[in-house]
Amino acid sequence: MASLLNWVRLCGPAKNGLSNMDIWRHLEQRISQSTGRDFLIQKQQGMGGGCINSAFRLTGNDRSYFVKTNHARYAYMFEAEADALGEMAASATLRVPEPVCCGQHDHESYVVMEYLELGGSADMASFGRQFADMHRVTADTFGWHRDNTIGSTPQPNTRTGDWIEFWQKRRLGFQLETAAANGYGGELQRLGERLLADMAALFVNHDVQASMLHGDLWGGNYGALRDGTPVIFDPAFYYGDREADLAMTSLFGGFGGQFYAAYKEAWPLDDGYEVRKEFYNIYHIINHLNLFGGGYHGQAISMIERVLSEL
Repeated sequence: MASLLNWVRLCGPAKNGLSNMDIWRHLEQRISQSTGRDFLIQKQQGMGGGCINSAFRLTGNDRSYFVKTNHARYAYMFEAEADALGEMAASATLRVPEPVCCGQHDHESYVVMEYLELGGSADMASFGRQFADMHRVTADTFGWHRDNTIGSTPQPNTRTGDWIEFWQKRRLGFQLETAAANGYGGELQRLGERLLADMAALFVNHDVQASMLHGDLWGGNYGALRDGTPVIFDPAFYYGDREADLAMTSLFGGFGGQFYAAYKEAWPLDDGYEVRKEFYNIYHIINHLNLFGGGYHGQAISMIERVLSEL
C-alpha cells in the first residue's frame, strides 16, 4: 500500500468534502492547539477510495497529517475512532496512527491523525506476535465505555461481565435485528435465533478474556511502514474474546501462514477455535448483508447452518 488510501471505508453514509474554505483555517488552529506547534497548511492532497468519508493529507511546517471529514452528524464516529486509536496507541503493542484532534466546524465533522507513509512489506511474523501482545491487554468487562460503528453500522458496546450475553445482545443479536428491519426475515431469523439460544455450547472449553480488540481487522485495514513495521487502522474497537478478532482476519484473506504461526506460538488457541472462527464471522457477514444487500444472505444462512451442525 503506497498511501493511506485504504483508511477510508468502502461504503456507508454519503461522504462530504470540505465545502467551506474557512475549515482549512479552523484545522490549522486546532492542529496548532493540539500539538503545541504552529501549523500552516502549504499543501492539501485529496485521497480518494471510499464513500463513507472524504480524506486528505495536509502538509506544512515540514510535517503532515491525515484528515477524514464527513457531515457534522457523523462527528460521533470520528470521536469514537480518535478515542480508540488513543487507547490502542497507549498499549504500546501494534503501531497505529496517533490521533491529534477531532471536532465539528459549520456543517462538517473531522478527525485529524498522524500521517504514516505506508508502502513497505509487512513483517507478518512480527505482526502476529504484536497482535497477540495487544490481545493480552485486558479490561474487567466486555464492551467499551462508548458505542461506535463497524463500517457505518452502529455497534453497541454497553459493558457486561457475561460474554455470552454480550454477543447475544450487542453483536449477533443486534445484527439479526437490523437485518429483520432491512427485510431479511424468514430463514435467517429462524436459524439465527437457534444459534443465539445454543451458542453457549461453543464456549465450554474456551476461557474468554476481555482482550483489547481492533474489531474490524481485514486486509484493507492494515499496512506497513517502509521498514516493514505493521500498522493497523480504522478500528471498530471494544474489549472481547481475542478469537473474534483473529477470526475476522481470515474472512477475506491477506494475512498468511507466518502471521498465524507467530500468533499461535505467542499465544496458543483453545480447542474448538475453527468452529468458533466461523461463528464469529457470521457477525461480519450479516453486517455486510445490512450494508451491501442480498448477495450475503445465502452465505450467512450457510454459515449458521454449519455452526449449528457442530453443536
